[in-house]
Amino acid sequence: MRYNQFGRSGLFVSELCLGAMPFGGRGFWAVAGKLGQEEADKLVARSLEAGINFIDTADVYGNGASEEITGKALRNLGVKRSDIIVATKVYNEVGPQPNDRGASRAHIMDGAKASLQRLGMDYIDLYQIHAFDPVTPLEETLRALEDLVRDGLVRYFGISNWLAWQIMKAIGISERHGWTRLDSVQAYYSLVSRDIEREVIPLLEDQHVALMVWSPLAGGLLSGKFYRGQKGPPGARRSTAFDFPPVDKERLWDVLDVIRPIAEAHGVSPARVAIAWLLSRKVVSTVIIGAKTIEQLDDNLESTELVLTADQLASLDKVSALTPEYPGWMVHRMAANRRPPPKRTRLSSARE
Repeated sequence: MRYNQFGRSGLFVSELCLGAMPFGGRGFWAVAGKLGQEEADKLVARSLEAGINFIDTADVYGNGASEEITGKALRNLGVKRSDIIVATKVYNEVGPQPNDRGASRAHIMDGAKASLQRLGMDYIDLYQIHAFDPVTPLEETLRALEDLVRDGLVRYFGISNWLAWQIMKAIGISERHGWTRLDSVQAYYSLVSRDIEREVIPLLEDQHVALMVWSPLAGGLLSGKFYRGQKGPPGARRSTAFDFPPVDKERLWDVLDVIRPIAEAHGVSPARVAIAWLLSRKVVSTVIIGAKTIEQLDDNLESTELVLTADQLASLDKVSALTPEYPGWMVHRMAANRRPPPKRTRLSSARE
């Protein structure tokens, strides 16, 4: 397991992060998993043994049960609090009242307090705004997060599922006021969904913001269990009504046609290849894996040991490449003559 610097902070996180969405299984979130405490304890223990120091959950997963199970698992295993990085989120609807959702100061403060209680912790390592709130002014959201950081209840904060301009605007507001700046973006990224490469990833690279990848297997479609012209395996989440996140299926089959020979050449699963490709991307700080069984978890963990060749990476890049869109293709075209020439190689002489 390798550890990556988390954006421009001094924090180091494991390249794989254990996703706790399958913990709890209450309400709508049962489609993601129905793991109880005993099963979760085993997954957390195996993850820690493999070197993972990062767990991601949310107040809405399992209607709060995910946070409860995550916190109890760490206590059951006797994990030293400073040895683990716990991330959770706020934004989604957690009650029937109009202020039980969103990124207002009121909901953020109430949400942090409730999450800490469910987790059984004194502070949250990474607190994330789960989506962009079109109603609440960004200044209000960011000031609330700043106050949580100053009070010691939150150490770092990030966002999830925002557009590039929204992220940059938040960074600008924080810097103008001298507030704590966001450290991370959690986004959907996979071999069949490289959309964030258009605007978000260039921004993250420019501003040195960490990227946390969710759904690296596109909701299981890159696991190797799905084939062109066939129904998925019984019980698979993608075989149910929860066909999410959206994927261009024809694109998917083309990508899988390239993944499968590579997987066979290495004697590994297609899932490992898909995760290994993400781990090869320099901008990726950590990839969130959401296994339901020890077998799935072990397979995902092994992706850290898979080294793809340059030719294999090139073939995966080619089949999954985005279709050029304006203004991107025009920006690239017009900047072609503004790139510096390659540096000359200084040849050594016999006299040196």
